[in-house]
Amino acid sequence: MMTKDDGHIVVDVRRQDEYDAGHIPGAILIPNESIGTQQPEELPDLDQIILIYCRSGNRSKQAAQKLFDMGYTNIYEFGGINTWTGEIVTKSE
Repeated sequence: MMTKDDGHIVVDVRRQDEYDAGHIPGAILIPNESIGTQQPEELPDLDQIILIYCRSGNRSKQAAQKLFDMGYTNIYEFGGINTWTGEIVTKSE
């Protein structure tokens, strides 16, 4: 799904320090703790495909539910980076 050019966005919902230590290429950071009841400005399209991950899957499930409750329609929570077998980039790269 991530290889398709379908306009999706990959969202990392961990903390800044975790993101800086290593994240999936092209992922944007929106910490779970910052997601409340207002639509994040980084996600203006409620129908955009959103792929969400965190470290182990717990925060990504929470974030996915919060976004769903706000009206987002295409949310795919895919667990944690700790089981990710693809490329990981760090802040220094």
